[in-house]
Amino acid sequence: MTSTDEHNACSSRLTVDLDALRHNYRTIATTVSPARCSAVVKANAYGLGVAQVVPALYREGCRIFFVAQLCEAAAVKRAASGDITLFILNGLDPGSEATCADSGFIPVLNSALQVARWRALARQRGRALPAALQVDSGMSRLGLPLACARELAADQEFRSDVDLQLLMTHLACADEPGRPVNDDQLAAFASARQLFPDVPASIANSGGSFLPPSFHLDIVRPGIALYGGSAGPLAHDIRAVVQLEARVVQCREIAAGTGVGYGLTHVAARPERLATIAIGYADGWPRCLGNKGSAWRNGTRLPFVGRVSMDSTIVDTSTITSGALNEGDFVELIGPSQSLDQVAADAGTISYEILTQLGRRHHRIYTEEGRVHHVPAGEWA
Repeated sequence: MTSTDEHNACSSRLTVDLDALRHNYRTIATTVSPARCSAVVKANAYGLGVAQVVPALYREGCRIFFVAQLCEAAAVKRAASGDITLFILNGLDPGSEATCADSGFIPVLNSALQVARWRALARQRGRALPAALQVDSGMSRLGLPLACARELAADQEFRSDVDLQLLMTHLACADEPGRPVNDDQLAAFASARQLFPDVPASIANSGGSFLPPSFHLDIVRPGIALYGGSAGPLAHDIRAVVQLEARVVQCREIAAGTGVGYGLTHVAARPERLATIAIGYADGWPRCLGNKGSAWRNGTRLPFVGRVSMDSTIVDTSTITSGALNEGDFVELIGPSQSLDQVAADAGTISYEILTQLGRRHHRIYTEEGRVHHVPAGEWA
């Protein structure tokens, strides 16, 4: 197939603006300077494609990347065009330590068992192995208790086994700058930093990058803000990165009293013009948006009527002129009329979930510096 054929074979398209992505990275890097700005590219760059996102961030100057799992790391390394530092946020599953060390990736050690296994490999190989150490400062998700960090600091052989590259923790409420817990976590982390004063430190995620400079430390770790999602009320100059559109499959007119969709959960109170669009929960479009979400066409809202199905959703087009929307036309799901965060709010969730659930059937279009790159459906991972 030609690129045009591949495009026409798909019933939806996802456009990723890599210029906007690079702008968002540049905004954060400028905001936190002289701290270094890294990029969190876990979950296939939040669903947008490591193979396209990582090179764009590398061109913008990013050299430090974070993924969640070891299985994600090789794709990031392949996508970068030069030397990078790559951290594994969740640490390592038992038995994967040698693979990580041989690949040059850096695990974030979160538990005493992870530390022990990494030290055992280091002793087996007769040299210190690089790692990061995460301390739990109050989120109770990942990281060593402060007492355990104290024990490691007092262990004369720990630094002989572990070449400590980073000390980190994670903010639970960074997107809520008024929460006192942010300062509480910063203070708790300060106690951990005193144990390893020579090691670079990191606490700030996307929201933390826009908190006062005391939170920026040596490295910030933005994720969702890079991809155009909200990072809290202090975030500024963050541009939308994605646009999602779906084709109209069929148009029809129904009489008052006609039921619509599975379960007939919508019944027309008057004659209505409807359009069935080619997007559903198999494409990552939340089923809960039935009867409350919307699509848009040339600035006009087209409310969803009935339930979201696996492959299709029905919209009410009665507010636009008859014939103005036809089979094969595209309607907007995410874009200028409806932001990623607005969709998430309608679905009762967050932008992270919307992005990472977008499916494999969308034809993906990546734009950067006037260039357009098409990735057919199913080939983007």
